[in-house]
Amino acid sequence: MRERQLIELIARRCGPPRDRRVLRGIGDDAAVVAAKPVCVISTDSLVEDVHFTLSHYTPAEIGHKALATALSDLAAMGAEVGEAYLALALPGRLREEFSRELIDGVVDLAENHGVTIAGGDVVDSSALALTVTVVGWAENPERLVYRDGARQGQRVGVTGTLGAAGAALLLESYDHEPPIPLAADQRRALEQRLKRPRPRLREGLLLAESGASAMIDLSDGLASDARQLAQRSGVRLHIDLAALPLAAGVREVAAARGLAAEELAATAGEDYELLFTVDDRRVAEVEQALAAADCPVTWVGAVEVGTGVVFFDASGHCRCDLHGFEHGRVAAKPERD
Repeated sequence: MRERQLIELIARRCGPPRDRRVLRGIGDDAAVVAAKPVCVISTDSLVEDVHFTLSHYTPAEIGHKALATALSDLAAMGAEVGEAYLALALPGRLREEFSRELIDGVVDLAENHGVTIAGGDVVDSSALALTVTVVGWAENPERLVYRDGARQGQRVGVTGTLGAAGAALLLESYDHEPPIPLAADQRRALEQRLKRPRPRLREGLLLAESGASAMIDLSDGLASDARQLAQRSGVRLHIDLAALPLAAGVREVAAARGLAAEELAATAGEDYELLFTVDDRRVAEVEQALAAADCPVTWVGAVEVGTGVVFFDASGHCRCDLHGFEHGRVAAKPERD
């Protein structure tokens, strides 16, 4: 499919902008958007054989994940979603149907969350790559949540459950006997968490409104992302490994691979849940807000004086050796942003 044909396909699939803020979208040299006072921007890229392989992902899953990972950054800021811009590097070896399904994956997620695809670019490439820039909005920068607001004495919470994506990655490479005792629906659920992550956009807004003082999305793993939050805030996070909320099936997969389930949940990454801090006096408010969004919240630790992150297991032993993914390090798992 030629570049112009693909752009026309995207324009037809997206339809006219539904957001009144977008004055001009796909079809002009640039998008024209009526801005709110504060603009929040993030960019993420997915590259073939770095972040995904065509043998393990469908085209729609690739498109979904490319947008979802970028939107997750807006969720972590507590921003209102707005527009997305898709830059697509597409090899000529891929069939037209592949391109259609890929675009469907992007647009379906955008429509589900009220995001307008307002523009982008299409180029030929030897490898498939997607770069998504997302734009969020806020009336006041003080209503956003940053990584540097954690303070001594606050609680540390996390949305949803952890370890599903990491368990799914382990399942992909498991070919031993006996098979891992998981029901088919549990396997599918783990796989969906890896390939079709859900950006916690509504939850991020609710946390911002309920007093979250610092927040980060869990892309590289709790161990790595918690350290980033602690460093930016100039504090130490005390995390109770036994308190981590494990996704169904994580314990079984970890046991089959000779791993502790809590350690897998803390280090594997790609969960795209939200890790946040909040004052004790706002805990009930947070719980009520997230319950209204049908989102579980688990209190996994506290903010202390010091630096870094300390993990404690169920026996009370300190586990300071836990690390998530770090960019630039040689690792066996795919790079992620």
